[in-house]
Amino acid sequence: MKIILIGYMASGKSLIGSELAKILGFEFLDLDKFIEEKEGKTIQKIFLEKGEIFFRKIENSYLKEILSLKGNMILSLGGGTPCFSNNLKLILENEDVTSFFLNVPLNELSKRLMADEANRPLVQYVTTENDMLEFVGKHLFERLHFYNQANFKIDANKPKEKVVGDIVAKLF
Repeated sequence: MKIILIGYMASGKSLIGSELAKILGFEFLDLDKFIEEKEGKTIQKIFLEKGEIFFRKIENSYLKEILSLKGNMILSLGGGTPCFSNNLKLILENEDVTSFFLNVPLNELSKRLMADEANRPLVQYVTTENDMLEFVGKHLFERLHFYNQANFKIDANKPKEKVVGDIVAKLF
């Protein structure tokens, strides 16, 4: 079984994924970290050196590689992963995959991203709270169509233990 966590940047996919993996005894993979290890550089550096189009191509390739792996795992995707190439189709048509959209309100996402913007290539140049709110609102609107196609939608604006519990309840 593969459990895939989908959602916007800062929705808690990596945090929830690692906690969920501990509870279920599954392997945890973060697609962005996987890409960084394979490419030998950060996502930010890949974006700067090669651009988003290159990144999206390799992201698709690595997603296919991970989906072909055997065994139980939790996979945390990058915020844009389901929105590009045939990534969402790969996820939804895989019988071994259950996907969860970790839904967090716009105001909370903006607040989390302001605190971590230096590590986020898409928002590193957004400097004010108002601009962040506007950027995230527009971006999230474009991506919600993809996120909402996940098998389950989870309210992820609560303590991680509760979010993990909600996911486990949907699985079993």
